Formats: sequence, structure tokens, C-alpha cells
Amino acid sequence: MSEITQLFQYNTLGALMSGLYEGTMTIGELLKHGDLGIGTLDSIDGELIILDGKAYQAKGDKTITELEEDVRVPYAAVVHHRAEVTFKQRFAATDKELEERMESYFDGQNLFRSIKIEGLFSKIHVRMIPRAKEGTKFVDVSQHQPEYFEENVQGTIVGIWTPKMFHGVSVAGYHLHFISDDHTFGGHVLDFVMENGKVEIGAIDQLNQSFPVQDRKFLFADLDIEELKKDIDIAE
Repeated sequence: MSEITQLFQYNTLGALMSGLYEGTMTIGELLKHGDLGIGTLDSIDGELIILDGKAYQAKGDKTITELEEDVRVPYAAVVHHRAEVTFKQRFAATDKELEERMESYFDGQNLFRSIKIEGLFSKIHVRMIPRAKEGTKFVDVSQHQPEYFEENVQGTIVGIWTPKMFHGVSVAGYHLHFISDDHTFGGHVLDFVMENGKVEIGAIDQLNQSFPVQDRKFLFADLDIEELKKDIDIAE
């Protein structure tokens, strides 16, 4: 029997969008469930990037920090990434062109995928969600987030592709974060042009959806699901 690859997701993107920003799981606990992933930090203070079993925080001031195990997160998705498909990208491609090529390898549209893209990026455009008070709607915070461009940077994009049926649990489609090889630039990916590199697509067999069951704010939150889905479309 082949080894099962499980995506571990802590909390839901919908709950985060509603303003539940308090970190309730430690990085140390999160990394037991995967070596590649994305998320955010307590008080949505920047972007969480998990690469090769290490966790990094990309903040709005353009700093990248490797995180200690006791730092807490309100939302994250991680997986023990195992490449099922690997290919070389030998010519320049935009994000949309590369996505189309990756999707040509998908076995159907209803399974999660892990994504790892290493290479030289002639242009990469990222944003970092700024720290916010709990209760402030994520979509409102996202309208004031810093965005940055970088050119000719070597680095890695990591992330998850989510089927449409799970929109709200996560964001349908690609949720990608970037970190440069020298750990000086990174964030939530908005668009890019990749000159060359290597792309890995991992199959995901199972979803382990975990919740902050000790958090009364989460347990008793009255969430407008349809409004939250619209907010995700705007913010992500």
C-alpha cells in the first residue's frame, strides 16, 4: 500500500476572515504535521512560509524572520510534501502560464495539491497582511496591506491548490507564498514571471481539518458564510 499524504489545516480561512486572529497553535506543534505550507501569525502579523521543515514570517516592513517553536498561529495549512510530478521550466512564463501547465498534470479537479516552485524570477509581486486587532474584518485590513516588487531574485514558492468545493475552508485555487534563497524577501504571491527553474506538484490523499476547540471566541462565533466567501474572493 502506498504512503498516504495528508494535508493538515488548522482552523478555516473563513474564521480568519471574520476577524478571529488570536494565535492558538504553536509553530512547534504545527511542524509535526508537515514540512511545507502557508498561513499567518498571531494578530495576522504577516505571512507564514514553511519550507523544508522551517517556519518563516514575512512582515510588511520587508523583513523575514525564522520563527521559534513557541510562536502561535491562528490559521495554517501544512503537508509533508512528496512530489508526484516534477518538471523543468526552461523558458520564461507568467504565473498564469505556469498554472495552466501545472494543471495539465492534475488527475481531476477535486483533490488538493501541494506546490513547490524553485527558480529564478525576473519579477515577483507580493503582499504582507499587516498586524490588526481581533474583530477587524480581514477584507478591510487587506485594502491597506503593503505590496512589493522584486526583480531577478532566486527563491522558492510554496503553497496549496484547493478544489472549488472547499472554498471557504481555504481559498479555491492557488494560495502561494514566496521566500528568496537569501531570506531577505518574501510574502503572499500576487503575480510573477519565472525565467527558469523546477516545479513540483504533490498529490494529497486526505484532509485533516483541525479546529481551536479550546477557543470560546471560535466556538461561539456567528459567521455569515456567504459574506465570508465574498470577502475571500476580494482579499485573496
